[in-house]
Amino acid sequence: MSELFDIFDEALNHIGVKSRDAVHRDGDWHQVFHCWVIGRDPTGDAFVILQKRAQGKDYPGKVDISAAGHLEAGESARDGVREIEEELGLQLDYDDLIPLGKRLGIAKEADIIDCQICHVYFYECDQPLKAYRYPRDEIAGLLKLKLADGLRLLSGEVEHVSALAVGLGASDIEIRRCDFISSIDNYSLKALILAQRYFAGEKRLWI
Repeated sequence: MSELFDIFDEALNHIGVKSRDAVHRDGDWHQVFHCWVIGRDPTGDAFVILQKRAQGKDYPGKVDISAAGHLEAGESARDGVREIEEELGLQLDYDDLIPLGKRLGIAKEADIIDCQICHVYFYECDQPLKAYRYPRDEIAGLLKLKLADGLRLLSGEVEHVSALAVGLGASDIEIRRCDFISSIDNYSLKALILAQRYFAGEKRLWI
């Protein structure tokens, strides 16, 4: 049975409940949870953990947020913390997260019209890349990308960069801007800019 999602109008007023398939067919606004896992190496280099989506999922093979998922009908952003354990094996509390506010995202992939109200967070974690546990049927592998390299790539300064990897057949792989899920607002670049500001000590962060 398809999951049920709360749906919202253009002013983000709750207007009902629909199945996941119908929501993506009709382009209804619905809620999702996004968490960008960031950290800093002993060398001082800041990084972000990214996932490469499995071929059988939406946006197959694309580089994506560390952990993300839909909120079902009746759930709040606090319930989304489960996605971090399910996708990365990290057990934590909602209050461990660093809130970055809400983002409205619109995308179209094949027959899916995805209109998302995204609850966005950072989580700081310095554990080794190989320590993460992830579902192989949903995630092909994980990447550890230096923030400085990610910013150069996503801003168009360079064509490709190298990132540490697990589960992808090599200990490091080359990634390009086109490997990321595209967005009209350069979402991934904005998130990395905020991460850079976070590590610079800024407290007032908003997506």
